[in-house]
This record gives sequence, structure tokens and C-alpha cells, in this order.
Amino acid sequence: MYTAITHDIRVTVQPVFLEDQSAPAEGRFVWAYHVRIENEGSETVQLRTRHWRITDAMGRVQEVRGPGVVGEQPVLEPGDHFEYTSGTPLGTPSGIMAGTYGMEGEDGRAFDVTIPAFSLDSPHQPMQLN
Repeated sequence: MYTAITHDIRVTVQPVFLEDQSAPAEGRFVWAYHVRIENEGSETVQLRTRHWRITDAMGRVQEVRGPGVVGEQPVLEPGDHFEYTSGTPLGTPSGIMAGTYGMEGEDGRAFDVTIPAFSLDSPHQPMQLN
């Protein structure tokens, strides 16, 4: 698992390679990732936006921006958490994802929360010893 804490918001991500949805011979590799967002602070916050940066093994970068996550913009009171699972395909057997959530505090101030960089590894990635 990968974890980052920004402005008292803890984001934990656990990626899983989906062999049954992947087709390595066709250059299709699919991962699910489970995210848990915890409000460890003293003010209520709302997740407004997401920004992902997805980099494949060839260094190609795809950026994804949009409102909320999985169609929601959850409100997290102190001590609350929100969990969701999503996924991403790649054309290579490994990659990395990272990003930010755009949050809004009770007073209307906007701030970003770090989504920790996490590795997308499949059993189809050739291993090299350097």
C-alpha cells in the first residue's frame, strides 16, 4: 500500500493487477486501484476534483482531470473516510500513477491533497538486475 498525508488528509492506495481483464499478447494490461481518503483534521472538507498523471513503461504520460471521483464529490467530516475502487489500462506491463485531489474547506478555501505515487506492476514485466 502507498500512503500520503497532506493538510491532515490521508490518502492510501492499493493497486492490483487484473490478469482476467488483461491481454498481454495484445499489449493490454489492466489494474484496479482501491483508494481510501481519511480526514484526520478538525474541519469538514469536500473532494471537488481529481488530477491523475499516468506514466507507462515507455515514459508516455496521460493526464486525467475531472470533477470528483467515481461520480461523487464526497464530504468528509473530521474522522470520516471515503473509499472507492477504479482502474486503468496501459499498453505496457508496468507503469506509475500519481496525482492530486482538489479539496475545499468549510470556509471555501481550495487546496490540493497529494495522491501518493504508486507502482503498476504485472507479472509480465521482464525483471532486470542492475
